[in-house]
Amino acid sequence: MRITARCLATTSLVLVTMATALPSWAADVDATSTIDTVTVYPDGATVTRIITVDLPSGDSTLIARDFPLALDTSSLRVEGEGGAKLTIGTIDARTPRAAPVNLPELEKRIEALNDQRADLQGAIDSANARRKFAEHFAEASPVGIGDKGEARPIAEWRAAFAAVGEEVASADGAVRDATRKLREIDRQIAQLEAERKAKPPSKLEVRMDLAAAATTKATLRVTYNVRNARWMPLYDARLDTGAKDRKPQVELVRRAEVTQSTGEDWSNVALGVSTVRIGRGGSAPELNSLVAQYPQVPKPRALGSVSDTAMPAAAPMQRKMEAPAYVSRSREDLAERAEEQQAVAEIGDFQATFRIPGRVSLGAAEGAKSLRITSMNVPVDLMVRAAPVMDPTAFLEASFKQTDDATLLPGKVAIYRDGVFVGRGKLSASAKDDIVRLGFGADDKIKVERAVLKRNEGSAGLLVTTSKTDERAFKTTVRNGHDFPIKVAIEDQLPVSENEDILVEMLPATTPPTASNIRDRRGVLEWSFDAKPGEVKDINFAWRIRWPKDKSMVIVPAG
Repeated sequence: MRITARCLATTSLVLVTMATALPSWAADVDATSTIDTVTVYPDGATVTRIITVDLPSGDSTLIARDFPLALDTSSLRVEGEGGAKLTIGTIDARTPRAAPVNLPELEKRIEALNDQRADLQGAIDSANARRKFAEHFAEASPVGIGDKGEARPIAEWRAAFAAVGEEVASADGAVRDATRKLREIDRQIAQLEAERKAKPPSKLEVRMDLAAAATTKATLRVTYNVRNARWMPLYDARLDTGAKDRKPQVELVRRAEVTQSTGEDWSNVALGVSTVRIGRGGSAPELNSLVAQYPQVPKPRALGSVSDTAMPAAAPMQRKMEAPAYVSRSREDLAERAEEQQAVAEIGDFQATFRIPGRVSLGAAEGAKSLRITSMNVPVDLMVRAAPVMDPTAFLEASFKQTDDATLLPGKVAIYRDGVFVGRGKLSASAKDDIVRLGFGADDKIKVERAVLKRNEGSAGLLVTTSKTDERAFKTTVRNGHDFPIKVAIEDQLPVSENEDILVEMLPATTPPTASNIRDRRGVLEWSFDAKPGEVKDINFAWRIRWPKDKSMVIVPAG
């Protein structure tokens, strides 16, 4: 049956304590948890651990000591099932306290043990010397012959043998006793050294008060959030440029690159990635009022006052809000053609979650792991785009309508054209029904040349010079070297004035552009046309700028 919770649990109350003693009536039950499910967000993760434990009848306190220190204790939640009625009480998360270490006392004890060790080593060396001397005496001084060469009595032989044997035995016994004492001292020194180098606890201790109506086996699920995890979107875009019998299309493979440094290994877990951002908070920021007023003149102060000499001038407050920066690493996989499993998408009105099939393992220090999420095949429109004012190279571009319910998040794209890897690009965020544009590398059969026809800087006026001018004219020539027609788009820049004294005009010699201010960029013009096989087309572009003669004018990129 389902575990029911007392009033404290129904309000999801989590107690984070450091030293509060638990009720004395609760029997402690040690338990080990296993990570079962992980959902990774762009800025964190939710982890679910499973605890299976035999509970006694009555009240007990379940203690699990294998939770990561980095978890958000306020996010701890517990639910589960049991064979009898169970009640969940308070949840307590605490860092296990390490035993206090008195370093000076430890140093004294280690020093005393080292002194004892040195004394014992000296006794061993002395006993070995005695043994060596006795053995040398027995070899160098035969006991059977006297000073004049006469034979000695057998009793003297035996006395000599006994004396040598007793000396060797005594030395051996002293070495054995000292060696045993050395081993014990070495163990004590090693234990003290470990205490001196003991590291602080690396795990969090979680305690749960439970009440069981009868002895039962319970399965508990403990869920919590961690911050040191994230996933980045990566994409593979594979363009089939088509043929006479098929239209061009793109296979867009969505991937997730998952990294985590939570301090726990995710071994054999059910993994999912979600588009929800848990670090943004629940509400939009509150704005204060803005007041337009005349500058306040500071009141004069007496010379030499403390405020004149010690108070720095107040600088105006400036706030700059930036989107979080995400760095992703992409992986090149030129030989990837094997079938890959795809995630199961759960699309909601406000987020999308992708469940990776099977079980996945990702260690805390393993680095990034790239996983396939989904793929889609969409028909595309092909064209060649060039901006010869910066680069005369013509680039093949494919555009398509985003038909997936899940928003395409911004990320890096590995670009393949007809099975050949041609480079990397970037994909902007795209919701359903947005037009997506992707570049697929240089098209060497489209030649683009841009020539400067005129560049004239001078003065303009009747009798008296009143202004200065900058007049320029360009010609862009496009050659289609393909044996089939293709759409071409050429981009160029018309300067934009932000001052009423600076006048910019496009001259009549200009070939009329087909679009202006493209992609919401002021002054960026586009000439698009269908180029026939082998066709050569010229595009003329001319403009003039006027400004007062007593001022200087420069053309700079927009900020």
